Amino acid sequence: MAQQERAIRTRGVILQAAAEVFAERGYAATTVADILKVAGVTKGAFYFHFDSKQALAKAVLGVQTSLDVPAQSFKVQEMVDTAMVVAHRLSHDPVLRAGAKLSEDRDGRSHYGSAWPAWIELLTRYLVEAQQRNEVLAHVVPRETAEFVLTAFHGAQTYSHLEMNLADIEHRVSVLFRHMLPSIAAPAVLANLDTAPDRGARVYAQIRSEELQALQAS
Repeated sequence: MAQQERAIRTRGVILQAAAEVFAERGYAATTVADILKVAGVTKGAFYFHFDSKQALAKAVLGVQTSLDVPAQSFKVQEMVDTAMVVAHRLSHDPVLRAGAKLSEDRDGRSHYGSAWPAWIELLTRYLVEAQQRNEVLAHVVPRETAEFVLTAFHGAQTYSHLEMNLADIEHRVSVLFRHMLPSIAAPAVLANLDTAPDRGARVYAQIRSEELQALQAS
């Protein structure tokens, strides 16, 4: 068990180091040696967990869509919560910031892909379920709307990054949903949605608390 825990910690250290270097230099300019230096691990430890820089970039991208938000009364709220938690983590978590940068790297994407297709699939699932529960307006086409939500979020993220180094990302995504949701959600649902700027922080604190409780119980 102790050996497994060490392996998990080492993998996390490598991911964190890679995220810092990818975010600073981009995929093409980053070498495995750069990552080893920041991580402070051996080459053997690196290749035990990742067989290439490409595999590591894919793992960084995977972190972006590995989030499960708590169940809510409305699926539309779960979609909002997912976006708000990501907005909160973008300003605090270098792994998520690196994943965002990797996803928009036109040259790098040909090597490791992008998180965007996974995001579109996740948002589409929320909207399909919301549609089945009559939470959204009749004109909503789930996949089309999912793509719109993603592109709008990316625009808010890019603007916040360039203007405020992501310091106001939660506010901007909150504003985005306040303007967007009236064209998506049924009126009875809309009146009960929480899109406050601190929504992501509150939901993420709940997620972390539940994870800690699960660890303590295991």
